[in-house]
Amino acid sequence: MRAVLLVEDSPVQQQMMSSLLKENGWQVTVAGNGIEALESIEKSSPDIVVLDIVMPKMNGYEVCRRIKTHPNMHNVPVVMCSSKGEEFDRYWGMKQGADAYIAKPFEDIELIGTIQQLLRK
Repeated sequence: MRAVLLVEDSPVQQQMMSSLLKENGWQVTVAGNGIEALESIEKSSPDIVVLDIVMPKMNGYEVCRRIKTHPNMHNVPVVMCSSKGEEFDRYWGMKQGADAYIAKPFEDIELIGTIQQLLRK
C-alpha cells in the first residue's frame, strides 16, 4: 500500500482529503503544519506528499524547498494543494520544487489523477 503524507492545517480539509485518499487505497498520515511534516517524512518516508501552502510554523513553500534539497527526501514527489490559486502562486510553488500544483477547490479526480501519475514515474 502506498503511503501519502497529507500536510494540511484545516481539520475539515484534513478529514475530507484523508477520506478521499483512503477510499482510493492509500495509507494516509496527517501533519498539521510544516514542522510536523518534516518530522513525519524523516520517520516514515512517504511515497508522496500533498502539501498545503498557508500553514502555521512553516509555510508549504519552505517545506517543499527543504524536502527537495534534503539528500534523503529529494526524490519524494510533492503535490502543492492550496487555496492560493493565482498564476504567480503556481509558478512560485513549482519554483520551490513542487512536482504538481492543484488549486482548491479541486475535483476529486484531479487530486487522485495527479497522485497516480506522479507515483507511476
